[in-house]
Order: sequence, then C-alpha cells, then structure tokens
Amino acid sequence: MGHPRKALRTTTVGAVSATLIAGGVLGLAPAAQATDAVRFVDIAGDGGTVLKANVVTPPGADGSRRFPLIVLPTSWGLPQVEYLAQAQRLANSGYVVVTYNVRGFWQSGGEIEVAGPPDTADASKVIDWALANTPSDARHIGMAGVSYGAGISLLAAAHDKRVKAVASLSGWADLIDSIYSGRTQHVEAAAVLDGASLVTGRQSAEVRQIFDNFYASNLSKEQEMIDWGKKRSAATYVDQLNRNGAAVLMANAWGDTVFAPNQYADFYEKLTGPKRLELRPGDHATAEIPGLFGLPNDVWTDTERWFDHYLKGEDNGIDREEPVQLKPRTTGGYEGYPDWKSVGATRKRIALSGTTTIHTNVDSGADGGIVFLSSILDQIAQAPPMASIPLLPRRWAAVWQSEKYRNVQQVRGTAKLHTTLTPTKESGTLVAYLYDVGPLGLGKLVSNAPYTFHGRTPGEPFDVDLDLFSTAYDVPAGHRLALVVDTVDPLYIEHNPSGAQLTFSSPANDPSYVSIPLREQ
Repeated sequence: MGHPRKALRTTTVGAVSATLIAGGVLGLAPAAQATDAVRFVDIAGDGGTVLKANVVTPPGADGSRRFPLIVLPTSWGLPQVEYLAQAQRLANSGYVVVTYNVRGFWQSGGEIEVAGPPDTADASKVIDWALANTPSDARHIGMAGVSYGAGISLLAAAHDKRVKAVASLSGWADLIDSIYSGRTQHVEAAAVLDGASLVTGRQSAEVRQIFDNFYASNLSKEQEMIDWGKKRSAATYVDQLNRNGAAVLMANAWGDTVFAPNQYADFYEKLTGPKRLELRPGDHATAEIPGLFGLPNDVWTDTERWFDHYLKGEDNGIDREEPVQLKPRTTGGYEGYPDWKSVGATRKRIALSGTTTIHTNVDSGADGGIVFLSSILDQIAQAPPMASIPLLPRRWAAVWQSEKYRNVQQVRGTAKLHTTLTPTKESGTLVAYLYDVGPLGLGKLVSNAPYTFHGRTPGEPFDVDLDLFSTAYDVPAGHRLALVVDTVDPLYIEHNPSGAQLTFSSPANDPSYVSIPLREQ
C-alpha cells in the first residue's frame, strides 16, 4: 500500500493540475467563435448516450456533392470548441468536420470510460450520424485528435473499417507502458488526468477504483489494472488495424510526461500500412496547442496534408517523404529516416564499472523535473532539468561518466541500461538519468526512466534491463555523458522500504553498461 506522504503529494498535484487545466479550458473557449457554417448538434452515442457535437461543412455545400469526413473526439477535459479553428480550416479545404465531446465530459452524457468499449462504439455512432445528416462521403473517412482524442481515434480505426486515415497527436498506443512503465506509477501524470476529470467530467465507479488502486500501489489489483489498460490500448488491436489498412500518422513530443514517445515508436514499428511518425521538442500536447488557436503549426499542417493525400487522393508528396520525421531538442531542423530502427544507426557503450551501493528514500537532487513545466521550458528555452553532477551526494546517487567527447554526439533514439542489482529488501525503485555534462560539471537532462521490482530475494543479485525514454539531443564537443541512478523522483511513486540499499555491480562475465544510440555521421 502507498505511504501517506505519497497520497498527500498526489492530492496536491491533482488539485493544482485540475486548476491549471480548468483555467486553460476556460481560456480556450472564447478563442473559438461559432460562425454560420457551424452547427451545434446532439448525437446519440452508444446506448443512446447524448454526445454534444458541432458540425462544420465546406462553404457552399448544398447537398449536390459529397465531401470527405473527418471526426475529431475531444481531448481529456476539453470542450467541443477545442478544434473549432482547425475544423473551420479543414472545412474550407473541402472536408465535413464533426467534433464531439467524448462521453463523461462537460455537457455530454454518460461517465468517463477512459477509451473503453463505449468510447470506441461512440466513434462509430458519430460516423453513422454524419453519413446520415451531412454531405459526407462514406468512402473517405478520417479521424484525428489530440491526447484522449488521439487514443480514441486509433482504437476506432482498429474497430471500424470505414476509417481510412488517422492522425493521432500526442496520444497513446499502450496505456500501461505510458503511465506504468518500468512497473512504476507515473504519479504526477496520473494526478493531472485525475484532477482534470474531477473538474470537467464524471468518473465511472470503475475508473475511480482504478485510480485509487494505482495510487495505493495495490499489487493484488495489478494484473486487473494491466488488463483494464490493455483493453484501452491500440497496441492490443494492432493486427486488426493492419487488416483494416488505415493510413496512420502519429505525432508526439520528446518530453511528453503523460505519454512517453517510446510506446508510440514501438507501435509504429508494428504497423504494416501507410504510416508516419513525427517527434518534436515539448511536453504533452504542447506542439499542437498553437494550431488549436489557428496559428501556423507544423503538426496540423502535416495532419491536413495526410488527409489530403489519403482521403482526397492529392499528390502532395507526403507519401514519398521519409516516414520518420524528427526535430531534435537542440537544433532547429527536421531529420528524415526510413524507419525507427535507422534513427540510432550506431551505438556507443559507457561502461558502468565497479561496485556501487546507494541508500534509498532520499531525493539526491537528480530528477525528471515537473510534469508539463520542465519540458515546456526545454521546448521554449532549451532549459531542461539540471543538476550539478559533482555535487550529487554519492550516498544516495550512483554516478558514472564517459570520457570527454572530441566531437558532437548526436543522441537519437532509445538509450538502454543493463546492470546487475543486489537489493537488501524484496521491493524497490530506481530511476536512471542520462545527463549532458559541461566543463563545470552542470548536467542537463537528456533522458530518464523509472524501474520497480517486487518479490526479489534480499541479497540475491539479478539483471536489470531498462529502456530510457527516447530522445534526440546533441551533446556538444568537450562535454561528457553521465548516467546517474537514485531512488526518489517526484514524477513517480517509489517502492523502497525504509533503510533499504541497492548495490550495482559489473560482473566480468556480464558487464554493466548504458548503450547510447547515435545518429550515423
């Protein structure tokens, strides 16, 4: 079960997050004003649940011809006017656009199901309604959304063959790998979602119980939670999605603290139809936000190009571009790759030599920052979370460093940690951080990831293999890379019993290392 201080932290973060998100929602609504081309309608979703929606049709549409249809489910906690600026833009380009407020939020009926079967069924009901009540073409249907709307769009494309193209923006393909990666609760991310839904929606009893079990670290309910999450993950239905053949565009941010880019990249590799993966600096949905206000925006421009090609048949060249498009955190331009495997074409190992023991339960000063805020600072000012590597207390932090690099090291993809761990207790949590360390010892966070174990025999070593969150970061010449491991981070719930210690070793027959993916130069 969870510690009282963790529950207090969760409650505090949830309250603050809910206030911030509610403020953002209220600020967004006035920016999108209805015009004569916009109709606000009620649509009967699954089981007759009323979904509040709006419809935007192309100028001059008089029923004499059909237009491609795009359906936009709203983001978590945002109202149906969220996409109005983009909906009007798409309508002006010749699309019928239907935006609907997902069940359980705002004026729509029902309860929050977290992209459960009723949400997937709702998407099909909205398509049914649009085909019956708008000049939509049943042969050319697309779905798109940000965050929650992105996840629902992917799931809908797996379950409804009519969906021919998808733009999944800042969403998830694997819900468990997003907020429970490394068997560790991403508590600040969960608190943001929980707090926002309490302010703007109505949680079902099942969803409330899932959140409570999540916070309480209730291991007896762990498999139940995993099964619940898998049912709500497009990765579970990837074979169906491939059979349906929808063209899938996925976009995410390197620093997304809700849905980390790893799970998108893994899912992308499993897709066999037309596909595109875009990764940019920022945090959850921050790359898409300017476009929601009608400002020029790469994500929404590429989304429209995607639909223009796969729904209208326009020869705009997007299908001939490299399908993996990355914008590094430290440079301005995009890089194209033929697939995700080509991103980190070469690997360089940093040896984690020797034997190091650290004590638990204290934050060493190395951490992943604050949900949303830290990655936004990195996006805007290239100022990620920082730590003075020489000053990190070695009682609570294990530190290994590379040599000084003579040339720029273009880190691209997923760094991998392999080590041997010996605990003094049966459970524990560690967090690994990769830092770019300058001449004065100041480290800028490149990546991180948590890892939790349960049921281990105290004093008995075991292997740990951990993928850090994927990134694209240029380490300047004259700098080093450092791997830091400690046991407490505000982003995550930790499971270290009081007084526990963790020992890291590097046996001769199984040496420890961190493998750094580098762009081929």
